[in-house]
Amino acid sequence: MNKNTDVYSQTKDEILKIGKKFKLDKNKLENFLEPNRILEVKIPVKTKKGIKIYKGYRSQHNNKLGPYKGGIRFHQNVDENEVKALSLWMTLKCAIANLPFGGGKGGIIVNPKELSESELEELSKGYIKKIYDIIGPLKDIPAPDVNTNAKIMKWMTDEYISLANEKNKKINRTLYSTFTGKPIEHNGLEGREEATGYGGVIILEEVIKKLGLNKKTLTMAIQGFGNVGFYFAKFASDLGYKITALSDSKGAILKTSKEDSFDIPLVLECKKKQGVLAGCYCSGGVCDIKKGKIISNDELLELPVDILVPAALENVINENNMHKIKAKIIIEMANGPITPNAFNYLSKKGVIIVPDILANSGGVAGSYIEWKQNLENKKYKKKEVFTMLETIMKKAFSNLWHAKEKYKTDLKETSYVYAINKIIE
Repeated sequence: MNKNTDVYSQTKDEILKIGKKFKLDKNKLENFLEPNRILEVKIPVKTKKGIKIYKGYRSQHNNKLGPYKGGIRFHQNVDENEVKALSLWMTLKCAIANLPFGGGKGGIIVNPKELSESELEELSKGYIKKIYDIIGPLKDIPAPDVNTNAKIMKWMTDEYISLANEKNKKINRTLYSTFTGKPIEHNGLEGREEATGYGGVIILEEVIKKLGLNKKTLTMAIQGFGNVGFYFAKFASDLGYKITALSDSKGAILKTSKEDSFDIPLVLECKKKQGVLAGCYCSGGVCDIKKGKIISNDELLELPVDILVPAALENVINENNMHKIKAKIIIEMANGPITPNAFNYLSKKGVIIVPDILANSGGVAGSYIEWKQNLENKKYKKKEVFTMLETIMKKAFSNLWHAKEKYKTDLKETSYVYAINKIIE
């Protein structure tokens, strides 16, 4: 997020505006918007140049529906307003997905690329020492986020269990449920890596059914080919969607024939070999430069496709390019890829936009399944995980679509009103 943007104030203003429109109790709403607690900590790390102090945060927004839940990010632009906003979104996301969680979020102001692995481990464990008292299986359950991963979750879990042992608490396997996004061999979840992308495709399928469209005739462009973008592309392709454009941070590739679709596993293989997507034109197991061309990320967003999936950065669709967007359906797999003004403009124009708060909630749904697995001391197979994910996502979509018809507004406003009513009423 932009360091100079007070994303928390923007989010509050947007929700208060929606609350006024739908006559929500203003006092209750203002009280709800403020986080229950924000903890600021200092974490000393021994480096080659001596002890360096890093600042970290944990925002616990609301726990009316259950323990706080949310990721921990390591980034130089982390600040208090960012974690407050992210924890608020998590509260809403969990309510929409009908999960027994509230919202939380954490972060440390650091560029992790500047640290050695041992320094990164010390930082991760130092952060857990500082927030130990406010987290736990039924208190607050952290997870990976920007620049954190399964290995970091393992370090944090090990530190938490070590501290619990020192404090003479009863050690049992349920303590592993304090963290999600752990390595599979360390009490993690099979299918967790695919959960966000898989959940997004389930939502897409429900939208297409509601609109009565034939998916095999639809073209799709996906901006972003990281974990979320890749798995969204893979599952959508497996279901018969024609993916005609893909991008990563270096650029985009476009199929020249609308009848053609990218071979997603082959594109990934090609990207790994070349380091970038540019130059990868793959179809039917054969890579051929004649079958496509290189375009920019901006050009990808403005393609005349049926479905657009921004799965990379925030605010990529904004006041500068909203008039050039031609897609009829947009699935927000990134967090906040469309600015509020652009969202309103496109919605009024008739574009069906599935907001991030629903579209990418497969991630937190996967975290819920991992938490449940650890609490019950079980080990779910990937097939079981996908079945549970499908049930959660379909129910969330069904609830919101019915609410959309009731409120007679777009899915974003519906999402906010539905979630807030569920929590404050």
